[in-house]
Amino acid sequence: MAFDIDMIKKVYANMAERVDAARDIVGKPLTLSEKILYSHLWDGKPTTAFTRGKDYVDFAPDRVACQDATAQMALLQFMQAGKPKVAVPTTVHCDHLIQAKDGAATDLKNANSTSSEVFNFLESVSNKYGIGFWKPGAGIIHQVVLENYAFPGGMMIGTDSHTVNAGGLGMVAIGVGGADAVDVMAGMAWELKFPKLIGVKLIGKLSGWTAPKDVILKVAEILTVKGGTGAIVEYFGPGATAMSCTGKGTICNMGAEIGATTSTFGYDESMERYLRATDREDVADAANKVKEYLTADADVYANPEQYFDQVIEINLSELGPLLNGPFTPDLSTTVGKDMTEKATENQWPLQVEWGLIGSCTNSSYEDLSRASSIAQQALDKGLKMKAELGINPGSEQVRYTAERDGILGIFEELDAKIFTNACGPCIGQWARYIDPKNAPKNSIVHSFNRNFAKRADGNPNTHAFVASPELTAAIAVAGRLDFNPLTDKLINENGEEVMFEEPTGWELPPKGFDVKDNGYLEPVEDGSSVEVSVSETSERLQLLTPFTPIGNSIKSVKLLIKAFGKCTTDHISMAGPWLRFRGHLDNIANNTLIGAVNAFNKKTNFVKSQLTGEYGGVPDTQREYKKAGIWSVVVGDHNYGEGSSREHAAMQPRHLGVAAVIVKSFARIHETNLKKQGMLGLTFANEADYDLIQEDDTFNFLDLNEFAPDKQLNVEVVHPDGSKDVIALNHTYNDAQIEWYNEGSALNLIKKENA
Repeated sequence: MAFDIDMIKKVYANMAERVDAARDIVGKPLTLSEKILYSHLWDGKPTTAFTRGKDYVDFAPDRVACQDATAQMALLQFMQAGKPKVAVPTTVHCDHLIQAKDGAATDLKNANSTSSEVFNFLESVSNKYGIGFWKPGAGIIHQVVLENYAFPGGMMIGTDSHTVNAGGLGMVAIGVGGADAVDVMAGMAWELKFPKLIGVKLIGKLSGWTAPKDVILKVAEILTVKGGTGAIVEYFGPGATAMSCTGKGTICNMGAEIGATTSTFGYDESMERYLRATDREDVADAANKVKEYLTADADVYANPEQYFDQVIEINLSELGPLLNGPFTPDLSTTVGKDMTEKATENQWPLQVEWGLIGSCTNSSYEDLSRASSIAQQALDKGLKMKAELGINPGSEQVRYTAERDGILGIFEELDAKIFTNACGPCIGQWARYIDPKNAPKNSIVHSFNRNFAKRADGNPNTHAFVASPELTAAIAVAGRLDFNPLTDKLINENGEEVMFEEPTGWELPPKGFDVKDNGYLEPVEDGSSVEVSVSETSERLQLLTPFTPIGNSIKSVKLLIKAFGKCTTDHISMAGPWLRFRGHLDNIANNTLIGAVNAFNKKTNFVKSQLTGEYGGVPDTQREYKKAGIWSVVVGDHNYGEGSSREHAAMQPRHLGVAAVIVKSFARIHETNLKKQGMLGLTFANEADYDLIQEDDTFNFLDLNEFAPDKQLNVEVVHPDGSKDVIALNHTYNDAQIEWYNEGSALNLIKKENA
């Protein structure tokens, strides 16, 4: 039986009435996304038609999921909310703090030793507040959610940007910062700007070497890393219904890489098959009773241009396997000759050193089975691996079943390393180098979602390319980035020319899923007697001190850094070895913006102090400002804060004394995180004003006392020569968000209201 089945049945019981009311109010047929949104309004039955991309709306998500790196800060904040128990079903998953190095058994043992303090904290907090806890090694959060918690027509939020993976089971699942999760866990409304809608019509059918991964790689090429910002992407058409549930999950997962609020598919037979295969017949039966409400109205898919803000059509029969990268997930290249030309022109290393299969994006049984069919062919055809191969199963259930069915044994015959059921290299938890900063230029191919510089191994010279699991396996065997398995031959150990045949696999295990210990710990019914202790001398955990309001009269604010080009949350708050400090705000603040490129010298972690005139690290310089009682400003380019949902990228600058972040445009989650922490997240009314900012500038905010929705703010920028520019700044704050700013943070407001 499914977890939280009574909650799911309640959602379905309300759905018909709420969707019918919404359809009447909107006055036209509804997309699936609209049905889910309108059926999850905080006020219940819809009474208002909302304007996409404009209206802020309060929602009531069904559940919350947190991974261990972000859960620490989320739960440290929840502990201040004054609540005895979470208000909605919530889970914590320990998947980020396990470093891949020697293999599953050794790596998991090391993680349980080095991170025991954090795991014990998360387990005790979960037990105290009624939160389901998934132990280290149980699996990657989004695969575990898909197997156990996701359900068609539901709404969930999670403290990880790839929460959107659950769209593969027909949810509206959205990545958020920890403060947003605290709102929902505390029983409060969750606010979101009503999304725009992008429809992706899939015609034709996947075959041969083309995988669901190639669909989202193509969409990323079309929309780029910011083309989905503020929108839900809804997939439909015969190509969509013909696809497996886990394939749909892969596509939704990487919707985070186009900036989309989330992505989803309508309920169909593949979802029903997956629910029944994962022991959730009760959910499938309940969904079938309201299935017309779990997909768009018929006219929407028949005439999509009338109902979506943008429509894209992709013919799957014409789509070929793709490689996206390096350094950005939207740079797409077809396999073979195109890659040869592009790699040669850009001096990308053609030799591939590693192939990596797994992550929350591609670690299902289906993914492993298709990749193993290529590995088996390599064994049968006498081919030796030219690159190293690493495998991260998505969950203990997937790992156990794949081992039972001989899939993992095939990889092991090729000397692949089977890593823990955890994120591993995907989020920088990979002990590949002793000194990654000085490691050589090289190429790797992986089935992960992100490939920013230094993302996987800390080496700025690693060129990472994103591909399907089966293509990753083939390229790892060939050892060349431009290998085309559709046309190219390889020489085996007998000197014979051989070719790969098309990959094969199973949508679901022929013998069904099985597992001995899935790694789940149920919380006690009454956690009031559970003690949660945090040592004052801990380097890993630190109780939070509430932020004080910045105020409406801030003058003589110094420029901390003017970031040049791409500045993701990895640049603002790196992962990798820094993950160990995710529960200690002051310690992790020492990595603040150390990856951002200074526009004035094109160096990282090297900025000028206006107090001394000397150059130093960004956090060191900012600590000097804070000690002197001086606020600072960060200036950035387009899509500032893209990537992970980590709220540390907002909390760290706030902790160190950054009052405002002024950029050309924001990624959605990061902008919200800044607001939640009581900061100013502002955009240039005239993008060209970015060029006016000089290295020794001082900022005077002129009209913060008039801070109001839809009203521009003005800042006086005083240059070193005494000249001044007054720059107009836009913002998207509403009345409630301005109150967060006035109180110092959203959490301060929650505590005030609970008191």
